Amino acid sequence: MAKLKQLFIYGLLAALAITTGFMLRSQLMGGGSQSLSGEQSKQGAKALFATTLPDIQEVEQSVSQWQGKVIVVNFWATWCTPCREEIPEFIEAQKKFGEQGLVIVGIAIDQLDKVKMFSKEFGINYPVLVGGMGTWSLLEATGNQQSALPYTIVLNRAGEIVDSYLGRINLKKLESQIVPLLKEQSGNRQS
Repeated sequence: MAKLKQLFIYGLLAALAITTGFMLRSQLMGGGSQSLSGEQSKQGAKALFATTLPDIQEVEQSVSQWQGKVIVVNFWATWCTPCREEIPEFIEAQKKFGEQGLVIVGIAIDQLDKVKMFSKEFGINYPVLVGGMGTWSLLEATGNQQSALPYTIVLNRAGEIVDSYLGRINLKKLESQIVPLLKEQSGNRQS
């Protein structure tokens, strides 16, 4: 009888874990926009622009080199299924809007060799930086309190975080955010 009770409890816990996993996946797949306060936005942008990480050629790159452009920063990992699904759309957006002043920056929280292979396989056409486990603090600084992937932030030409998305973002939603920003000039942000 005790063994049957124990099996029942294990089954109940497994069902609860599966249900929670599906609920979380559903939330993350929606590409939910997250609202940051003005102070969070300022501090997050400051932390981001102070960041220097190696690229896939192991050359240190400062995120601040892209200030003045519309920047989409995507935190991802090779083992993250929603991350893998959205990267082709980032490639398309970079191809479509790069000459208008868009730069997508991928920050992989992963191992360098895996990121190199993945970047080559997918033909990533934008800068990919590789952060270790310490990069999780940058996620939090830019507004991701859940420390979940994928996580994407959008910055205008003035270097302000204007939106953030927890979970997979699609090209249509990304375009609706970046097209107006590409039309703005640095310092001429409209209220």
